[in-house]
Amino acid sequence: MAATAAARIVIENVAIATVDAQDTEYASGHVVVAGNRIESVGAGKAPEGLENVVRRIDGTGHLVTPGLVNTHHHFYQWITRGLATDHNLFNWLVALYPTWARIDEKMARSAAQGSLAMMARGGVTTAMDHHYVFPKGSGDLSSAIIGAASEMGVRFTLARGSMDRSEKDGGLPPDFAVETLEGALAATEATIDQHHDASFDSMTQIAVAPCSPFSVSTELMKQGAELARRRGVRLHTHGSETVEEEQFCKELFGMGPTDYFESTGWLGNDVWMAHCVHMNDSDIAAFARTGTGVAHCPSSNARLAAGIARVPDMLKSGVPVGLGVDGTASNESGELHTELRNALLINRLGAHREAALNARQALRLGTYGGAQVLGRAAEIGSLEPGKLADLVLWKLDTLAHASIADPVTALIFGAAAPVTLSLVNGKTVVEDNHLTTVDEDAIARSTRDEAQRLARIAAQA
Repeated sequence: MAATAAARIVIENVAIATVDAQDTEYASGHVVVAGNRIESVGAGKAPEGLENVVRRIDGTGHLVTPGLVNTHHHFYQWITRGLATDHNLFNWLVALYPTWARIDEKMARSAAQGSLAMMARGGVTTAMDHHYVFPKGSGDLSSAIIGAASEMGVRFTLARGSMDRSEKDGGLPPDFAVETLEGALAATEATIDQHHDASFDSMTQIAVAPCSPFSVSTELMKQGAELARRRGVRLHTHGSETVEEEQFCKELFGMGPTDYFESTGWLGNDVWMAHCVHMNDSDIAAFARTGTGVAHCPSSNARLAAGIARVPDMLKSGVPVGLGVDGTASNESGELHTELRNALLINRLGAHREAALNARQALRLGTYGGAQVLGRAAEIGSLEPGKLADLVLWKLDTLAHASIADPVTALIFGAAAPVTLSLVNGKTVVEDNHLTTVDEDAIARSTRDEAQRLARIAAQA
């Protein structure tokens, strides 16, 4: 019996930025999706005689790109937005940890839904969450977060975080907000056992992700790296975010963050770190030599006055770099497509830096660069035959963009573009700027209610 032909979606008459190795673009071309794969991309009309075409889209006035890939986030922070708005990182953490330490499973799921909905509606097709707050008795937070991503229909990496250095050990988190070394390692491995899928078209993957040098013991860093490599998953943490962190590492460990990470096994092509703002030439060279990736979070770094990461220098040195929203308590918009523009603008700050980053480099950071640091560049991040059908159709013929001739420039330099269509694994997640898989209004109500409930609990503590 002959196999049933895969359902095809055909997009024609559309500008295309493939973000392949040659940065191939077409002023007017086609993309054909067959099942969950990209079948063809090219100039002009789609091939004649295609069978089982279930949808044909006229992309006039649009640009199609790979789906955006978010490489750093903290979903739970969705329900603590708008607090501690004039604090630096350490003071902000001290102000918010007591509230965060009282989240439960219902709150975590609702916050994940809000975070995911905002990103997906803005063109994110692959999301990640670095969740590291596991209060005792709070329920199965990892499954709640993964369930929200599955319901939304986005591709997802959960970086299962952990903290075991509390205030009594010289760390920042409250004592009741951390796990034991043994408990954190066991729970992380159990999450891998239950949820990690290493297949080509996987929708859920797990990374090992102790939080940061100032909230994690050296032993958890070392054993976490050993666990990740034994199980064949990636490693993620925060690194070199602030000047204070550098001072903390030198006082506690007798070395700067990058040297400390190397001493604990945390440099390598299976590792990516958030922020990396305060990196000298030697640090960047170490990341380039080892293939260690970076999640650049320009809006959060500005919100917390952390500084400007040396992204142009990293790229020139060959460091893999993607973009991150970061937690929505330090980037209240919660959108990645705004980070395309902010990455370009922030990295141009300073005299004679007008060419530090350009529009196409910014687009690459948000697509292929993100796929690289998540270890999925063979599957997603560019529009090429055989890759997974994760793509976004951006509407660029409205008042906001109509007078900008170059569509990539319009997308990056212009206002946030509406999403006419977003496909993940060949399935529609956004249609005409609205989510198709979930009820946006219900999520808004739920996240408001859970934010209020958390605030009441924290006030009574």
